Amino acid sequence: MIDPEIIRKDFPILQRSVAGKPLVYLDNTATSQAPMSVVREIERIYTTSRANVHRGVHTLSQEMTRLQEECREKVRKFVNAASIEEIIFTRGTTEAINLVAYSFGDFLNPGDEIILTVMEHHANIVPWQLLRDRKGVVLKIVDIRENGELDIDQYRSLFTDRTRLASFCHVSNVLGTVNPVKEMIDFANSKGVATLIDGAQAAPHLSIDVQNLGCDFYAFSAHKMYGPSGVGVLYGRKEMLEKMSPWQGGGEMISVVTFDHTTYADLPFKFEAGTPDYIGIAAFSKALEFIDSIGLKEMESHEMKLCRHAEEGLRAIPGIRIYGEAPEKGPVLSFILEGVHPYDLGMLLDKQGVEVRTGHHCAMPLMERLGIPGTVRASFAVYNTMEEADALIEATKRAVAILS
Repeated sequence: MIDPEIIRKDFPILQRSVAGKPLVYLDNTATSQAPMSVVREIERIYTTSRANVHRGVHTLSQEMTRLQEECREKVRKFVNAASIEEIIFTRGTTEAINLVAYSFGDFLNPGDEIILTVMEHHANIVPWQLLRDRKGVVLKIVDIRENGELDIDQYRSLFTDRTRLASFCHVSNVLGTVNPVKEMIDFANSKGVATLIDGAQAAPHLSIDVQNLGCDFYAFSAHKMYGPSGVGVLYGRKEMLEKMSPWQGGGEMISVVTFDHTTYADLPFKFEAGTPDYIGIAAFSKALEFIDSIGLKEMESHEMKLCRHAEEGLRAIPGIRIYGEAPEKGPVLSFILEGVHPYDLGMLLDKQGVEVRTGHHCAMPLMERLGIPGTVRASFAVYNTMEEADALIEATKRAVAILS
């Protein structure tokens, strides 16, 4: 059983105050906090081992290269990829999706179709719009049911002989909906259609097995899973990556360069142009070790217990409306106070030390579908406590009393 009070000792930031109140950090869907093992690793490398990777025979370069590649192997195990060749480091989920949109997009022709869902983050919408403008592809959008569940029947109905890719989130960053990705991937595979999964909100909470899922691409970010910012991962099925051209050129991604011709490096380096954030990548190892030391199943169980408790308490407050009631949900709680802008409610929560996210959460098409400008979003991590869930409820009651 998880004891968050013990875990919290490894997160000094959680001991600070906001507006004279104890900090209650509930914006984990945007960015989780990092344990001291991650922070110390960054400091240690800056003070003992900083040197560029794969570029030198000297000791520091070799040490740094080893640390980066050890992290690649840990990521491979984390998602159960078949080979480290399938693990590409990026700056985040956004860059990973853009990589696929650019490079896989080279295969597409005018009139080819890409299926998205209405619950996508802008990072899984805009890259495909750019591809549409560049190549003339067609975007087709899957709707949701009133409870926030994906309309899986409509999803199936949108496939045609021109469908080339289905790209969708594993977990909605607004509704918390956990999509039936295995079922969706299996259907796409039966039609010969490639799949990309935005796993930014799934990786911190759910076990991921890309071989079992059968997807072609899976993307996620370190900063949402107790790691440093500026580091992301793209899993790509080797057979697919080998066909794709690099999307950026420069150092590291080459084998031989002349002014007449360039031979690209082998996977995964073909897609890693320039100097990577090797210190952030090495520190990501510590975040993965932190997760492994507790266990994803235990973490998810704890987080969902808090989320359900907070949801029950908020539902009892007059005027509060919850968005996202799918049977399968992650620890994300989006709500509004009817007649009040989410920003105003969020500001009053902040004055009580409760840190939540307000606005459209980079999901403006979903907000349009829901008919609202945005929501207040509370999201839970392993270091959150039942007392903090109660603090959210009580702070909301006080804010509602002021705003009503």
